[in-house]
Amino acid sequence: MEAHQKKTLLLGFLLLFTVFLSGVGAWTGEIHGRVVCDVCGDSSVGPEDHVLEGAEVAVLCITKSGEVLNYQAFTNSKGIYTVAETMPESDRWDACLARPISSFHEHCTHLGEGSSGVKFGYNHPSGYSHTVRTFLYRPTIVPTYCI
Repeated sequence: MEAHQKKTLLLGFLLLFTVFLSGVGAWTGEIHGRVVCDVCGDSSVGPEDHVLEGAEVAVLCITKSGEVLNYQAFTNSKGIYTVAETMPESDRWDACLARPISSFHEHCTHLGEGSSGVKFGYNHPSGYSHTVRTFLYRPTIVPTYCI
């Protein structure tokens, strides 16, 4: 029984060591943001506004090695989209562009001013994230309580 326990313990350490070695040089990055319906069209997020579930956002990143990566994300029920990737440290993101593509909400489909896209450098260490400013969509017709 003692020999079996030693063998099991040795195999466990070997597995942990293998997992540790495989993670050396890996880098993980994350980009997230929100998409909101700016009900009154005042370019600010207030109590009358609501998040847009299912809005599409494109994120384009250029890596340190010069490769261009395209990501497509959709907002969840809280209006938040997330893009994340793990890659070799030498291929990590260098600069990215996030831009809204579409809103599937029937009353809030017009992109607000200043929400065409955001370009940013990505110089965060592995495991950290970058938050993009909120993208705003506006309704076709502004409600009378906003006027």
